[in-house]
Amino acid sequence: MDRQSTGLGAVRTPESAGVLLRVFELHAWPVAADLPHMSQSIAMSPNKTDAMKSAAGRSFSIGMVALSFVLSFLTWWELDIRPRTDDAYLRANIVGIAANVSGYVTELNVVDNQAVKVGDLLFRVDVRPYQAALDLAVANLGYVDLEIQALEDVIREKEADLIAAEARAEYNVSYLARIEPLLPRQFVTPDQVDAAKRNVRASEAEVAQAKAAIASAKANLGQIGDLNVRRMRAQAEVLEQQLNVGYCEVRSPVNGYVTNFNISVGQFAQMGQQQFALVDTSNWYLLANYQETDLRGIEPGMAVDVYLMAYPLTRFSGTVQGVSWALYNSDQGSDGVLPTVSPTLDWVRLAQRFPVRIVMDPTPDPIKQPYRMGATATAIVCSRDKREVPDILKPLLPDALERWLDTLNTRPTRTPSSPGRTP
Repeated sequence: MDRQSTGLGAVRTPESAGVLLRVFELHAWPVAADLPHMSQSIAMSPNKTDAMKSAAGRSFSIGMVALSFVLSFLTWWELDIRPRTDDAYLRANIVGIAANVSGYVTELNVVDNQAVKVGDLLFRVDVRPYQAALDLAVANLGYVDLEIQALEDVIREKEADLIAAEARAEYNVSYLARIEPLLPRQFVTPDQVDAAKRNVRASEAEVAQAKAAIASAKANLGQIGDLNVRRMRAQAEVLEQQLNVGYCEVRSPVNGYVTNFNISVGQFAQMGQQQFALVDTSNWYLLANYQETDLRGIEPGMAVDVYLMAYPLTRFSGTVQGVSWALYNSDQGSDGVLPTVSPTLDWVRLAQRFPVRIVMDPTPDPIKQPYRMGATATAIVCSRDKREVPDILKPLLPDALERWLDTLNTRPTRTPSSPGRTP
């Protein structure tokens, strides 16, 4: 009998061994027979994959080189017809606020960063001393009017004296003419004739004296034509004091915003000393520093696209007003009439940057996107020059790309009402 056991050390019978052999032949042997073919296919698969990867890499490299060439060309194209710089800053005029008269501040009507309009009251200076001076000037004007009236009366009196003196002189002359022919006939004495002559000379002196008195009175009156200089001087003094009283109220000369506010009630405001400043919002402009190599494509009147760092997704508009004509060079001086230039051995010569003044159009949304002085900006000038595609590159560019490049030459429409724009 065969020994059977389920243990690990059990001895199988010859029948069971034959069954296991047939199972191996049916399943394991075909696999073993195909091993050479399988190993060959496995050996060939990596080579095909490497070839495909190599071809894809070459295609990608060629595509990247072509794309780099196209992008470089488009970048040159864009920069050549649209000079740009990010070295630009938004500017506005600053108006210093100072009192025209000295005095203590009695009232403040604004705070720092407040918006103001033309004519708004900013602060008041103590008006009492200037009002007293005005009252005195008005009183003096009234006194001058009385003086003028008195001087006019004096002139009329002197004119009456002149008439009397002229009448006496005329009588004395006629009397001398009557008695002088009677002297040879001894109807009169020589003393009478001499007395008549003295009376004629005396009356002539009285006439001259009366005329001088009238001239002096008229000079004191100060009348020149229809104008009286005495009264004009008194009126000018009244006007000056009225201006001083008006200067005690300091009002805004422009539309803008209060900045650098440093004043309080009770502080003594010195005449002409600035207390704070106003940012004039009526005229915003951009100072964009362009390299001197880009200036050939920038002319006054060109449209400009402006992007502020505070609002990077919003395009603002402006117009080139002008390009600076001079820069200060600390390395260059003058010796007499000839310039002196310090010797340099720089291997790299950096292009100078010249300020270009760009007048800004009003912001489209002054509430959410207001202009602020000193804001950083990027300016892109829309040049009038149209760049043609070089003939050597036209066969390499598709028609659609060439038409798109032509659209870059189209200058944007300018707003006729924009400040600084020329038709």
